[in-house]
Amino acid sequence: MKKEFSDIPKNMKAIEIKEFGKAENLKLCVRATPQITNNQILIKVSFAGVNRPDILQRQGNYKVPEDASDLPGLEVSGIVVEKKGSNSNFNVGDKVCALCHGGGYAEYVAVDEGHCMPIPNGYSLEEAACIPETFITVWNNLFMRGKLQKNEKVLIHGGASGIGTTAIQLAKHFGAKVYATAGSDKKCEAAEKIGATKCFNYKTTEFEKEINQLTNKEGVDVILDMVAGPYISRNLKCLSIDGRLVIIAVQGGIKDEVNFANIMIKRQTITGSTLRPQPSRKKTEYVNSLIKNAWVFLDSGKIKPIIQEKFLLSDASKAHKALEKGDHIGKFLMKVT
Repeated sequence: MKKEFSDIPKNMKAIEIKEFGKAENLKLCVRATPQITNNQILIKVSFAGVNRPDILQRQGNYKVPEDASDLPGLEVSGIVVEKKGSNSNFNVGDKVCALCHGGGYAEYVAVDEGHCMPIPNGYSLEEAACIPETFITVWNNLFMRGKLQKNEKVLIHGGASGIGTTAIQLAKHFGAKVYATAGSDKKCEAAEKIGATKCFNYKTTEFEKEINQLTNKEGVDVILDMVAGPYISRNLKCLSIDGRLVIIAVQGGIKDEVNFANIMIKRQTITGSTLRPQPSRKKTEYVNSLIKNAWVFLDSGKIKPIIQEKFLLSDASKAHKALEKGDHIGKFLMKVT
């Protein structure tokens, strides 16, 4: 079957960061097509997801692991054109989506076989490109680390973002009662439409007071937070006894004052993680857990990613500007091939 792709080019088009800084520093370039090693797969990229870590990397605020590609891009969909290793679950010609260790903003990307996933039934390649980084981040943090259970209450910040819309849908279908925050009434409406019981406009309301009022001061069991900074103490005010606060980004800053006595009294847990620096085997565990526990909702069409807009690979700077603007609902993608 490999003969179908015997014309894999020596070079490919990609987007590189010429220097750290503004979005215009993303430039179309020609790079050598990646050479795969044992138990890796080479994917001809159809679509690449655009995520906030890509922006941080472009700005010079996100350390790239030494063994990773310097090219941005953490999730793709496409077609397997080459593989090495006899134990692979995928064959040349298969359509897949994959978590990348960088390098997704390119026509070809090499990924570990264990970081690849099949395309869910009924999903297009563009929809599948929204899965890897986003769904794994949510699954790992909200369910594996946050231990969200059926009938528990959860608060999801950034409810209209790619992470937020994914978290709301997954939490809803696992039987949790979902609250969210977003930065406009339009975004709040969108969050409620896909499963949030109530979404609070953080620009006009104090979410911690609203949560306590709606829950008779019991609070929520889990909070998924991408803001941090001054949100930490506010989160703890509406986190329940034995509640779990999971931090996945620090858009609001890295510091806040916290009353540790209250944490002890209420037996609360504060945790968090970043995905990219983790060992390959851990990422494979997350992929397998997501497929085992949540894929049924994707295959059945009950959960679908929300796509705000698609850009060409050559317009990567426009995609970054759109994400930074912050008025989107769902995900941004780049069409590569």
